[in-house]
Amino acid sequence: MGATNGSTQQEDSTGLAEPVGVVLVTHNRPELMRKTLASILAKEYAGDIQVVIVFDRSEPDTSLVQDDPHRSVRVMANSRTPGLAGGRNTGILELSTELIAFCDDDDTWAPTKLTRQVERLHEQPDAEFVTTAMRVIWGDTSTIRVADRSEVTITELARSRMPMLHSSSFLFRKSAMVDGFGLVDETLPRSMAEDWDLLIRAARRRPIQHVDEPLIDVLWGQTSYFNDAWHDKNVAHQMLLDQHPEIRADKIGAGLQYGKLTFGHAAVGERRQALHYARQGFRTNWKEPRTVLGLLVVAGVPPEWIQRKLNERGRGI
Repeated sequence: MGATNGSTQQEDSTGLAEPVGVVLVTHNRPELMRKTLASILAKEYAGDIQVVIVFDRSEPDTSLVQDDPHRSVRVMANSRTPGLAGGRNTGILELSTELIAFCDDDDTWAPTKLTRQVERLHEQPDAEFVTTAMRVIWGDTSTIRVADRSEVTITELARSRMPMLHSSSFLFRKSAMVDGFGLVDETLPRSMAEDWDLLIRAARRRPIQHVDEPLIDVLWGQTSYFNDAWHDKNVAHQMLLDQHPEIRADKIGAGLQYGKLTFGHAAVGERRQALHYARQGFRTNWKEPRTVLGLLVVAGVPPEWIQRKLNERGRGI
């Protein structure tokens, strides 16, 4: 018992057991959400974990409340813009912890996830934001996605969404967000691409620290509310181009967005717009494969088939 107490005091003195607040936004997925919550509370992390479950456009389930000071759970309704972004901001502003993490209500964490991330924060004293790699679950198939690096810069994020930096892995300093790179953007339609936008804004201040281990399981497929929302994706991708000069200035990054817009407009039958973005895409970066995939959709290939084949490999448009 004495050895355990001494170890805990040492961890506290170095900051490796500081409290972590977790924002879990949910919308009518109670079984998946309870599985997610169980994975968060079961962490091997030495510090306290304070979970705020934000119910978006649904009634909070008070049976989930837990008063344990080391593993507490609060529930509340989304008081801001309906959707994921508003729900996350509601939870962020409710929490008093300096460290805050996100987790989607259909994903789960590995036992060492928080410990490894807090260790990275304290290895890099100026760090403000830490991510991890992921394992993508698609039906009976799982695919590990890693970044092959321990730090991600604004240049890299302008060139690629880097999907292995999933929002369910985000851990950041609240002070850096509130006083620096800002809250989650609630103007993006249906919160599309809010995670990429947040990473770009955070990386402008400090590189994103990355633990390149698959410490989260991300469930893809029919559970995703965003799987086929191409109209909103098109608006969001155009907004990212308009709001982030780093993307427009980089041929690979701009080509990526034009490729997404080609595919997205083709998916909703907007052939003229798809061809417009395809021309821009080929002029910017003719090697971008999404532009070609978008033209296949223009030619009659079902977009759902292309997306399903990509998802089976742990990838997406």
